[in-house]
Amino acid sequence: MPGFTTMGEVIAPGAVRIERVLPGSPERLWEYLTNSEKRRLWLAAGEMELFPGGGVELLFRHRELSAEPTPDRYKDMETRPAMLGEVIECDPPRLLTYSWPGDGGKSEVTFELFPEGPNVRLVLTHRRLPDTDQMISVASGWEAHLGILEDQLSGRPPRGFWSTHAALEKEYSVKFSAH
Repeated sequence: MPGFTTMGEVIAPGAVRIERVLPGSPERLWEYLTNSEKRRLWLAAGEMELFPGGGVELLFRHRELSAEPTPDRYKDMETRPAMLGEVIECDPPRLLTYSWPGDGGKSEVTFELFPEGPNVRLVLTHRRLPDTDQMISVASGWEAHLGILEDQLSGRPPRGFWSTHAALEKEYSVKFSAH
């Protein structure tokens, strides 16, 4: 059942959870979460030290994710240096938590992997988000990135990152407006 998705949910104040069933094993998905060359195909390149207290480096280059041009409001991201975070928990190939480099480590993201036959369920939780606008932005970004990850794992050309992101921002604005 790869491709199973539901929109992210607010699970607590400042916390969003997204689930996806993806093709392959937890070990395969783990490589796409932790290996710089595989992670750059769907999220961001950068080294990651897989132990608590280890460094996380994310170098975002969205123009490499799909053929779509970067919108003006995000152009500055294309030339930013790598952002740095820190591993909080690491239990390969089951659990990875790190402080989110995009906001200076104020929030944290957790990836949980569960085998489901020939597939793997990914549960992504992003916590300690300061407000609804950040929750909308983070959920939209993760959904767009996870869509490209699904395409990579399935051997399909990647969908448009920015068009997907823009559509999701509208949907999440409506969905999260009550929070």
